[in-house]
Amino acid sequence: MDQDTNLKRIRSEISRLDQEILELLNRRAGLSLEVGNIKSRSRDNVFKPFREKEVLNGLAQKNPGPLPEEHLRSIYREILSSSRSLQQPQKVVYLGPEGTFSYFAGVEYLGHSARFTPKNSLEDVFRAVDTREAELGIIPLENSMQGSVGQSLDMFLKFEIFIHAEVFFRISHFLLSLETDLEAIKKIYSHPLALQQCSNWLRANLPGVEVIPDESTARAASRAASEPGAAAVGHQKLTKFYELNVLGNSIEDLPDNWTRFLIISAHPPEAGNREKTSLLFSVLDRPGSLVTALQVLSVKGINMRKLESRPLRAEKWRYVFFADVECDLTAQDYASVLKDLEDNCYYMRVLGSYPHGPQILA
Repeated sequence: MDQDTNLKRIRSEISRLDQEILELLNRRAGLSLEVGNIKSRSRDNVFKPFREKEVLNGLAQKNPGPLPEEHLRSIYREILSSSRSLQQPQKVVYLGPEGTFSYFAGVEYLGHSARFTPKNSLEDVFRAVDTREAELGIIPLENSMQGSVGQSLDMFLKFEIFIHAEVFFRISHFLLSLETDLEAIKKIYSHPLALQQCSNWLRANLPGVEVIPDESTARAASRAASEPGAAAVGHQKLTKFYELNVLGNSIEDLPDNWTRFLIISAHPPEAGNREKTSLLFSVLDRPGSLVTALQVLSVKGINMRKLESRPLRAEKWRYVFFADVECDLTAQDYASVLKDLEDNCYYMRVLGSYPHGPQILA
């Protein structure tokens, strides 16, 4: 069999398989519509991170190859996104404008079928979720290099919002411009954190060039697209939004740069295979109160992954702690632990229990 004949045979087989896949996808979509009808009568949540994680992990375990696991997960995230949209259109709010890292993290995790709507501030994101303007919101919680986003922690004190899921998103920065040569760059725009994360590269490659903080990497790219001699630091995909050139690839000073994002909702998460719990608490004003609260967790063998204090703005010189623990504190097995914590705290609120989040490359 000659090469052309063999290629025709292979392409014919691919076309036949594509037709089968199309038929199966539509059968799956029909079942999703049926699920949506049932959920609409019971007011059941559409977004189920526990169930979706089980589906993805189950498929990955059964995958014989040669399709890479990363590709399989990416394909099925979009299938699950479509299923959610068929069951009930989902509006997702994020810190805009379009093209921020919050936007890209949301799209990669929740899929393109969700209706992504930008907001001007993190407070606007929380308010939109709190008032049910949007079903879900995506917020940055902490960066592996710069630490926690204090404003996000503060907003949990202002709004009774719950955490449903987390996603770890790899942050890689690119230098973007209308120009085609570094020598033409006279000013650089970006979010202050992005500029800080790339400070060594910028000093080494563009010494003396004016660095100007902006409200977001996406806004910086928009400015660079309208100003000759300007550049922006941001996500590589911003080149498609603003038709910019890449003058520097992966210019972050430390390559292992990740941001943890949270998916938030006005409704408490449902029961499932929940591996982490986030909570807020403020201890009583007496010696050893924080140690006593932490010992409640320690004696039960509960591992704490994060503990950070924030000022309790309603009362001066009082602080609230944000904590992550590796268990489902809302499960019945831990009812006594929650009761002991409440007894030793001035204030306590469970923000949500959820599965360990995936790591997604930018």
